Amino acid sequence: MHRTQVALPKTDGLETEDAKQVLRPVVRAARQARSRKERERAGQALAAHAMEAIGSAECVAAYVSRETEPSTHALLEALRERGTRVLLPVLGPGLCREWADYRGPEDLEVRAPGRPPEPSGPTMPTEAIGQADAVVAPALAVDAAGTRLGQGGGWYDRVLPHVAPGTPIFAMVFDEELIADMLLPADEHDVPIPAVITPDRWFLLEGSAFQREARRQATA
Repeated sequence: MHRTQVALPKTDGLETEDAKQVLRPVVRAARQARSRKERERAGQALAAHAMEAIGSAECVAAYVSRETEPSTHALLEALRERGTRVLLPVLGPGLCREWADYRGPEDLEVRAPGRPPEPSGPTMPTEAIGQADAVVAPALAVDAAGTRLGQGGGWYDRVLPHVAPGTPIFAMVFDEELIADMLLPADEHDVPIPAVITPDRWFLLEGSAFQREARRQATA
């Protein structure tokens, strides 16, 4: 089903975090409106595009999607079946940011309310993301400058700086969450995302048609 860009309210004049708090519920509401069948079809398409984007990476840092997020479940299984090592986030004691290896869907468990499922194996420190040859990160929206609107916990804001230089980082979003008509609020510590994966495609932001369209709108 084709959808138009999610209509986000203008947040001019608001502090960065206040602006993000205004935008997040709008995107979440749009995601909630999707049917289960739509989400399942999108998950299969996302997996296909992600596998193409990731290429021959031997280690991928990814995440376990929650119900209304762009689904990563098919992707995680596709990576495991081809023998790719997959690192998944684990929230350790005192909000410590850790990783553990994906060992299959039966190993995933929700360990606290509001948290995504996590693997049960031995954990590794935040810096383990530096082992990844590619990173697939969650996002609520991405603008043409690569600004990523996250869920609000700050988890990825703190782990992405540990990605090895030159490692591709992909934000996974629905197509209507590519925001061409405004710049999303960003803090100094926010790491720009160079590429996106959607159910329709994957592409590098720099030089993309999406970026050109955003620039056209900005000068119209």
